[in-house]
Amino acid sequence: MTKLFLGQGLGFPIQLREDGSKKRKLQTAEYEESVRQSILIILGTAKGERVMRPDFGCDIYDLVFEMQTATTVGRISQAVQDALLRLEPRIDVLDVQVSAESDGNGDRLIVNLRYEVRATNNAFNLVYPFYLERSVGQ
Repeated sequence: MTKLFLGQGLGFPIQLREDGSKKRKLQTAEYEESVRQSILIILGTAKGERVMRPDFGCDIYDLVFEMQTATTVGRISQAVQDALLRLEPRIDVLDVQVSAESDGNGDRLIVNLRYEVRATNNAFNLVYPFYLERSVGQ
């Protein structure tokens, strides 16, 4: 019964699923998958983006035009931890590692999140790519 605390809801992104009776229903997310999708929504939302919830989201989008430095990496790690601590009470953040990658189109930071679901004590990893924009002339 501990999984009921984790909840059920619409899946993200919203998709249709077939149930075998030619009826279309919306895809749902349950339990640990609901938690994972909630984390992705938090990390994918810039603070102030939601009109009725201006405090919802993560501050990493304030850093999108920053240079790829150790300071930026540290600020992104802290922003992820702060947002999840504030907005996702079902988990304990175990570790946030941010590593830099560079490709021909710009710089990319990989946020590797380790978290534990409190109700079940199950640990999970989530990888979130975050792209930094290059300045003109670089």
